[in-house]
Amino acid sequence: MLKIKSLQSIKNNVSGKNKIVQEIPIDKIRPNPYQPRKEFSKQALEELSQSIKEYGVLQPITVRRIGSDSYELVAGERRLRASKMVGMEYIPAIVIATHEKDSAILAMIENLQREDLHYLDEAVGYASLIQDHGFTQEELAKKIGKNQSTIANKIRLLRLPDNIKKLLIMNNLTERHARALLRLPDDELKLKALKQIIKKKYTVKETEMMITRILKKLQFEQNEKMDQVKMHRYYSDTRIFINTIKKAVNMIKEYGLKPQVTQKDKDDCIEIIVKIPKEG
Repeated sequence: MLKIKSLQSIKNNVSGKNKIVQEIPIDKIRPNPYQPRKEFSKQALEELSQSIKEYGVLQPITVRRIGSDSYELVAGERRLRASKMVGMEYIPAIVIATHEKDSAILAMIENLQREDLHYLDEAVGYASLIQDHGFTQEELAKKIGKNQSTIANKIRLLRLPDNIKKLLIMNNLTERHARALLRLPDDELKLKALKQIIKKKYTVKETEMMITRILKKLQFEQNEKMDQVKMHRYYSDTRIFINTIKKAVNMIKEYGLKPQVTQKDKDDCIEIIVKIPKEG
């Protein structure tokens, strides 16, 4: 059974009292492979780099040792990038003894504490932690202090195709816009709806109303198709029975009788009256 550390115990491993700040060569630090943030604001990094140039790195980054002279970043991606931008060769860092699983969790926590983490990056981060480290959604939720439903809803967004995710990011559409698109049954409809959302600049409410209209139309068309299939089946079945009656009438004629046949197509039935004379 997977043993789950508490979020606080992981944090304490980083912020304990006996942590020593060291100057570490920047070129010896590799990025965290579980960094959920895929895009960093160029302007924000430039502003941070100017601050570092003037005042230095005020808060050390956190790393873990992965070899005799190499490290992996645990927390502080922005500070590391900004320090590289100003040409620093060394950066103040706290080296912690932690395994890969906790390092991945800490990278996610650091980014979740910043409001500008994109919901799709967050979803990818959750999915990676589950896939690579064997967490269930419930276990991961406990680790990072989220509801299990929040994890599930985020990961569900990854069902959207890449071209739709790219458009969502480019047009700054919200998570609720994305979740509304998931209600549509196929990717072609999703893309068509998304283009309409972008063109009309729909709010979340307007988007949800449009999706509801599309689904109602699809249901109506589906019902019509089913009615047509039933009607086709009805006529196919009735033709069999009518042909059976016609064959019976022909047999009567072969015996020399002259039956009279009338057929009427009514709303609820097909009426066939066969009158057989008592004498030929």
